[in-house]
Amino acid sequence: MTVGEIDFAALRAEYARGGLDFPDLAGDPYEMFGRWMRDSIKAGLHEPNALVVSTVSAAGRPSSRMVLLKEYDERGFVFYTNRASRKGSELAENPYCALLFPWHELERQVRIDGVATPLGDDEVAAYFATRPRGAQVGAWASEQSRPVASRADLAAAYAAAEERFGDGEVPVPPHWGGYRVSAEAVEFWQGRPGRMHDRLVFRRSGDAWAVQRLAP
Repeated sequence: MTVGEIDFAALRAEYARGGLDFPDLAGDPYEMFGRWMRDSIKAGLHEPNALVVSTVSAAGRPSSRMVLLKEYDERGFVFYTNRASRKGSELAENPYCALLFPWHELERQVRIDGVATPLGDDEVAAYFATRPRGAQVGAWASEQSRPVASRADLAAAYAAAEERFGDGEVPVPPHWGGYRVSAEAVEFWQGRPGRMHDRLVFRRSGDAWAVQRLAP
């Protein structure tokens, strides 16, 4: 289909950078994720820790947005946000969510299905203290996901927050926090020629992980 001057049918690429088979996998998805994350950093990808978080409202309506991964270990994947935002409200209603790391340049994706749990205050405060001061002030100035009349109004809110805290410490806003997504399934996707992509997925089975290959 052609829309205007863009021929979308012609926008295609043949994937041929590599493959993924069972012997290539680490013993668990977190170790495997670490391997691929290091590959992404080494390859110089722009913000390799950027991921899509998809949530679902109580009415069953999905929504997605980009955030940044700030930590991960065998307990799960951590990101921070305004808990009063749309994503925060939806996670309060339904903690099940999906994450996606789109590493296009390496012809790779990592897809995660899991459950989000709010982080404790101490962990949130420790991370908030590491943020640049401008980002700390912005967390107070922005009512994330709420309508705003103009950019000038946003600038005024930011200026008011700057004046409020002056040169002093900026505390964690009461509406700001983080989530740890405990994985129930983690899929590693590697592009292959002829659209015969490799898809290997870890699924939690009690305290262990079972691995399956999925058809592309």
